[in-house]
Amino acid sequence: MLKLESIAWRPQDGEEILKGINLTVAEGRLTVITGPNGGGKTSLAKIIAGLQTPTAGKIWLDGQEITDLDITQRSRMGIGYAFQQPVRFKGLTVRSLLEIAAGGDLCNGEICQLLGQVGLCTQDYIDREVNASLSGGEIKRIEIATVLAKKNARLLIFDEPEAGIDLWSFTGLIDAFEQLKAGRNCSLLIISHQERILEIADEIVVIADGKVRTQGSREEVLPALLENEKTGRCPLHKEVACNE
Repeated sequence: MLKLESIAWRPQDGEEILKGINLTVAEGRLTVITGPNGGGKTSLAKIIAGLQTPTAGKIWLDGQEITDLDITQRSRMGIGYAFQQPVRFKGLTVRSLLEIAAGGDLCNGEICQLLGQVGLCTQDYIDREVNASLSGGEIKRIEIATVLAKKNARLLIFDEPEAGIDLWSFTGLIDAFEQLKAGRNCSLLIISHQERILEIADEIVVIADGKVRTQGSREEVLPALLENEKTGRCPLHKEVACNE
């Protein structure tokens, strides 16, 4: 279980982005964080992953405080993170990247399954370098596959996984999230505006202006979000229902 206590964050020479976030992500549950652009969602995801350090507050994972741990230490504890804008690795093949993420060798069948979950053909990609020869959508899908490959996963974080992915691959990604939720005893945390991702959530958290505005089960929160979107009062603007 992930627990955030009064998390605040202010960049150097900037205004406060996160303003006392209190949040619990239950074990074995899929939690979706949504809300308007600029509300602090990605900043919060980076703080949980260890890419940024909060200016105030504490973070706990399964009862252990991890506030001062860096991203490498958190990864060893089972926290995986997929960037909104993936990093490229010149000289590193897709196979090598997946095996690093998994913490050991993978057979071709395992690699095929991982790449298939994100809509990529194994034979076309397995020996390719993770470099500029790959499109933005391809590198995004490979990065998501690396997170799926993490065998010691306790918390998997996906920052707008739908970005740069075509409709067919997006459908496969939804299936992958549902399989993860059903087959692993770990927590999933997804930053997304997409209604189809919101529809498979166990919990939905709405963040706006650096604060938690709403939190509850999908059954409690999603109908209100969609109704507010129709009337123009939705804090998500059009992004919840329009799948843009």
